[in-house]
Amino acid sequence: MSRYARQMILPEVGARGQARLSDARVLVVGAGGLAAPVLPLLAGAGVGYLTIVDPDEVALSNLHRQTLFAERDCDRPKAEVAAERCQALNSEITISAKNKALTNLNSQRFVSQADVILDCADSYAASYTLSDTCRALGKPLISASVLGLSGYVGGFCGGAPSLRAVFPDAPGSGASCATAGVLAPVVGMIGAMQAQMALSVILGLDPSPLGQMVQFDARTMRSTTFRFNDAPEPSHHFPFVSTCQLTADDLIIELRSPDEAPEPIHPKALRGSSELIEIEPNKSKRLAFCCSTGLRAWRAAEKLQPDWPGEIVLVAASTS
Repeated sequence: MSRYARQMILPEVGARGQARLSDARVLVVGAGGLAAPVLPLLAGAGVGYLTIVDPDEVALSNLHRQTLFAERDCDRPKAEVAAERCQALNSEITISAKNKALTNLNSQRFVSQADVILDCADSYAASYTLSDTCRALGKPLISASVLGLSGYVGGFCGGAPSLRAVFPDAPGSGASCATAGVLAPVVGMIGAMQAQMALSVILGLDPSPLGQMVQFDARTMRSTTFRFNDAPEPSHHFPFVSTCQLTADDLIIELRSPDEAPEPIHPKALRGSSELIEIEPNKSKRLAFCCSTGLRAWRAAEKLQPDWPGEIVLVAASTS
């Protein structure tokens, strides 16, 4: 009996749907907690080509939610270990592991080679860079985020509004799983919904998950969902760029303290904040705000943007 027999019984799948899954190319950015359910569910379903992008190594403090990994995997590249686990689950599919960060320099290459893109990264820079690239290339993006006891998953781009249309402003909180904590089952549930949305896109199910948001609160065990098909795209945004794209002609503001970063992100970078910038002598320059995750840079850009006549870009040192 075929390994896919139980799902091929479904009228939504059948032989034609299984063929679509087998031909599908899926890019998964991030091999952590969300990817722990996403990757084996996609591999088990027979998605033919999986590309996993993640620059980090397995760490003991993450094993409670990154259940693809075992203690013996600590200090190994997450993308490689995740690929091994999925290949062991399904030897019929092709899996490629990329031990690198997703940046604006490589996102177009990765996204252009995929049919569906899943954002499982814990990074503002990666999420918004993926959204910008998917919107430009017309590719569907399934993006999710979890913190504490709640999270969301949504289908963006590919004909639906982008992540920026739904979340146009910098997040109000800079909390992360490392600082605020997270409970593993919440991550597992959101990741499973993310995998389901991806399969729904590949199979062409109706209604499409593109343009739909699902929010889940594990404390109350309640979920809410809404459609955002008509959400307008913001009139402007601040793109994330890589460190190597900064030049001596830019006005570079390093927002990290010397304790955070003994060496600034660029030799010409100035340490300070938006309040210290002299606009008139620098108005012809491109302004670049740099911080660890990109969030402080984004907030600084929003604060200065009404008075700054030129381009403002953001740099997240952790992904550059």
